[in-house]
Amino acid sequence: MTEFTPPALAPHLVCAGAADAIEFYKQAFGAEEMMRLPAPDGKLMHGAITINGAMVMLVDEMKEMGALGPNALGGTPVTLHLYVANADASIDRAAQAGATVVMPATDMFWGDRYGQVKDPWGHMWSIAHSLPNAPQGEEELRKAAENAMCGQPPASN
Repeated sequence: MTEFTPPALAPHLVCAGAADAIEFYKQAFGAEEMMRLPAPDGKLMHGAITINGAMVMLVDEMKEMGALGPNALGGTPVTLHLYVANADASIDRAAQAGATVVMPATDMFWGDRYGQVKDPWGHMWSIAHSLPNAPQGEEELRKAAENAMCGQPPASN
């Protein structure tokens, strides 16, 4: 048996219906299920999936324990970033699985094709792939940012 080495950092998502979320992530992002640990009442106490090799842990909402998902909280300040081979195709796949497209894929000044979706549990996902001829260095990126802002340098504090 291979010994499991946990990653140094992994998001732990609270979902009202974590078992359904696992199935959604399989359809939307090609997730692979690692494990599920249900509670006696059927709620998911712990689940783990991998998406593009990165582990994501999940748990059902448990209001009595203070575990609330973004929909119960009215939103989230966190965005999970997913780097893929084709952002447009990945956003379309997520939308077909039930995600809401918040921002269609667009070529960005920093050199990525980038968009955002919100999953049915309220978690935000940014999805991107690298564009050819992307800015390589700090000065090149600064110039690209200035051009994106119509030549206006960013305001300084």
